[in-house]
Amino acid sequence: MPKVTVHRKAHFNAAHRLYRKDWSDEKNLAVFGKCSNPNYHGHNYELIVAVTGEVDSETGYVYDLGKLKKLIFSEVEEAFDHKNLNVEVAEFKELNPTAENISIVIYNKLRIHIPSNLELEVTLYETPRNFVNYKGE
Repeated sequence: MPKVTVHRKAHFNAAHRLYRKDWSDEKNLAVFGKCSNPNYHGHNYELIVAVTGEVDSETGYVYDLGKLKKLIFSEVEEAFDHKNLNVEVAEFKELNPTAENISIVIYNKLRIHIPSNLELEVTLYETPRNFVNYKGE
């Protein structure tokens, strides 16, 4: 049976600071540059969630995109939008909120709600030219 991938785009705005608490300000600046600004900085994140699987013979869906929309809203947009990730989002209290780590957190939040027979991939754009993909590998 052929596999098809469906995609849903979403958007959220969030602030963060890239730094390690166990490093000096000088080392954080050397490694993370202006992204280690103690006053934080923000991004307009673009998210693409892809679900791959066989088309259901009864519904014609791989996964109901309306259901995916609601899932992304409740698990990602409500949790991250207009938040300071370092301060207001529990997952980043001890985890550096890089694009890589944000994509893994989003994947994990969504994966538990999507049937295991379906593949999941998260693409997160931090800027129009900087983005990451995560497939749970």
